[in-house]
Amino acid sequence: MGRLNIFGSGRSQSTLPNYIILILLALFAALPILLLVSNSLKSTSEIAASPFSVPREFLWSNYGEAFDKGNYAVTIRNSAILTISTIAGSLTVAGLAAYALSRLKLKGSNVLSFYFLVGIGVPAQLFIIPLFFMWKQLSLVNTHVGLIIIYTALQSPFATYLLRSYMLSIPEEFVDAAKIDGASDWQVFRHIIAPLTGPGFLTAGLVIGLFTWNEFLFAVTFLPEKEFKPVATSLYAFQGRFSRDWGLTNAGSVIMMAPVLILFLALQRRFIEGLTQGGLKA
Repeated sequence: MGRLNIFGSGRSQSTLPNYIILILLALFAALPILLLVSNSLKSTSEIAASPFSVPREFLWSNYGEAFDKGNYAVTIRNSAILTISTIAGSLTVAGLAAYALSRLKLKGSNVLSFYFLVGIGVPAQLFIIPLFFMWKQLSLVNTHVGLIIIYTALQSPFATYLLRSYMLSIPEEFVDAAKIDGASDWQVFRHIIAPLTGPGFLTAGLVIGLFTWNEFLFAVTFLPEKEFKPVATSLYAFQGRFSRDWGLTNAGSVIMMAPVLILFLALQRRFIEGLTQGGLKA
């Protein structure tokens, strides 16, 4: 019994550094959010005087004023359109491309997969100027369709690489059995590969949705008109000529962050499952 206690004590001591690191990481992630929420309930003068303290008076009116001044009723709707459309377009393109690269035994598939990695690594800012002039000639500036095409092109390489990795982890026997029964490639993809790759599609969709919801540079460049702007541009409304209302800025940031945070917390288990399983094979 004494030996067992010694082993148990040693085991608990060996895991203590892990718990310390996890607690520090949790604080590192949670404290900025708590500070943001706290400052969203203060006035600008109180934030300047004591940014790290609890609000002396909770200004819940900041949220209503920020929602109206930031035109969030319009920008949230626009961001929802952009996000849902981009997710649908990217997953459709990436799903079909990933299936072709992982199951159809195409010549040069490894080279194409490497190309997708290059596409992930190239900064999009490098081609934003020529792309703007091209989109202007095509009358795609100030249209949601134009920005959806850009977002889909930016996110499809990542989604394709992730889904290809996930599809490679599916046993080949499933596909062989379906083909013996006379299933076509489309039927194999639709009825076998796509359902089994569900967590991978969910993971890619969450990453793409998070990017689209938070993207600012392309949104402010290609959608200059107010009625088309997404939620990431709403914080501009709290900027004056020589000052900024930091109370409303913090409240507006919370409004912008809340839908994404709630969605991620609701789907975090499936997100992590898809991300880890998709990395089993590359």
